[in-house]
Amino acid sequence: MTNYGYTLMTEQAGPVQLVRDAQAAERAGFDFEVMSDHFSPWLDSQGHAPNAWTTLGAVAQATSRVELMTYVTCPIMRYHPAVVAQQAATVGLLSEGRFLLGLGAGENLNEHVVGRGWPSANVRHEMFDEAVHIIRELFAGEYVNFDGKHFRVDSAKLWDVADEPPPIGLAISGAQSATLAGELADAMIAVEPDADLVQQFDAKGGRGKRRIGQVPICWDPSKDAAIERAHDQFRWFGSGWKVNAELPGTAAFAGASQFVRPDDVAESIPCGPDVAGHVDAVREFEKAGFTDIAVVQVGGENQSAFLEWAEQELLPALRG
Repeated sequence: MTNYGYTLMTEQAGPVQLVRDAQAAERAGFDFEVMSDHFSPWLDSQGHAPNAWTTLGAVAQATSRVELMTYVTCPIMRYHPAVVAQQAATVGLLSEGRFLLGLGAGENLNEHVVGRGWPSANVRHEMFDEAVHIIRELFAGEYVNFDGKHFRVDSAKLWDVADEPPPIGLAISGAQSATLAGELADAMIAVEPDADLVQQFDAKGGRGKRRIGQVPICWDPSKDAAIERAHDQFRWFGSGWKVNAELPGTAAFAGASQFVRPDDVAESIPCGPDVAGHVDAVREFEKAGFTDIAVVQVGGENQSAFLEWAEQELLPALRG
């Protein structure tokens, strides 16, 4: 049976609202909640970027049932992998075992802020590989020493970690990351309903593990208003991850998406009040073999009304 999730998108809401939305999404009946971990929004019009880990600690205390997850944290520059391991272990304890650590190789948008430049994709994958191994070792609760090409860890130990530490999900985009996820992760993560990625993950050791996807939708009683909002805040989405990972800031995303039309956005993101269109977008992930799918409601100001609609229409339609 598919699990349906809700996205706490830090780029479009402040921390207090995110905690309230997390509570409302749990009441609405979502199975899990994922949170983005960004230093910057994609576009100025989104307008937010609170610290994900501080907010997750509050969400862990404000909810009692839903699984929580980062979607996704980058452990290669802005955070050292040892720090990510400590943060994840702590949220795992605060949530009493309801936390899954979602990891990815990151975007220039968020990682360049520490002034180390932005490595090539091959170097990032090397760094990511080392980071995942470090986190896995630290989750065992023993002293860890690591001397790699990109990271060093000197006699590090997590003093507060559950006997069953948080499971790890890895974002994949091709054969290299699918292999790493199949070998080291408890779940794969992807943002496109790509059956080939699922097959690659399965072939590299992922068979029987969770496949977690995310799909943007823009519900609104007015279809025109939904299209306008999706174009204003999510027109960057269609550029693809290979482009999105390289752009350094909101001005770059605005420039790269300046010729995207509202109709173009409406073709890739279901917009408006019709539940069938939103359900169809989720079903594409199910057809590709995903076990867990989180929706992103575009527009931070519309979450309360969206969650009421989701409880009354979207979730019953998906589960029916």
